[in-house]
Amino acid sequence: MNHKDISKFLSLVLRHEPEKIGITLDENGWTDCQTLIEAAGRRGKRFDRDTLVKIVSDNDKQRFALSEDGRWIRANQGHSVPVDLALQPQTPPEFLYHGTVPKFLGSIRRGGLHKGERHHVHLSPDLTTATKVGERRGKAVILSIRAAEMSAAEHPFYVSENGVWLTDAVPPEFIVFP
Repeated sequence: MNHKDISKFLSLVLRHEPEKIGITLDENGWTDCQTLIEAAGRRGKRFDRDTLVKIVSDNDKQRFALSEDGRWIRANQGHSVPVDLALQPQTPPEFLYHGTVPKFLGSIRRGGLHKGERHHVHLSPDLTTATKVGERRGKAVILSIRAAEMSAAEHPFYVSENGVWLTDAVPPEFIVFP
C-alpha cells in the first residue's frame, strides 16, 4: 500500500469504522499503534511502525496524532463515532472560513451549517485551506463566518491539534455569502 492509501484507510478506521478491522477506540479516540498495525495486516492492509510514524508526521493536513510516548494514535477531528477529544473552548478570530460547493448554498442559506454525522462543523482559519476543502467536491464557494460575533453570542469554538476550528453549528445569520 502506498502512503496515500494507508492515510485514507487510517481516516476510515480512526474516525468512522474501527470495528471494520476489529479495533476499539478509547473515550478520547486513541488506539494502540501495534494493535492497529496487526489488525490492519490481518485485513490485507500491511504497513509497519516506521511507515505509520512517517504518515502521521508527513500528512499535509495533520489528520492524526501520536501520543507523547508514541504508543497510541488517534485522528485529530472528523469523527462520526463517539469520542471526546477533550478540547477546551477557545476564542476564535474575527472570521473563519468554510469551503463548500454551489449545490449546497440554498440549504445553507436556509439553515446554516450543521455537523451532520460528525461531531462538529469544520472551519478553516484561512481562505487557502477553505478553498482546498471546497474543491474536493467541485468548484469551491467560500463562506466567511463571523466567528467573533458567534462567540460573543455564546456559541463555543474549539481548535483541534491540527488547527481546524470546530463548532456545533453555524446559524445563517453569522454567514457572509459571496
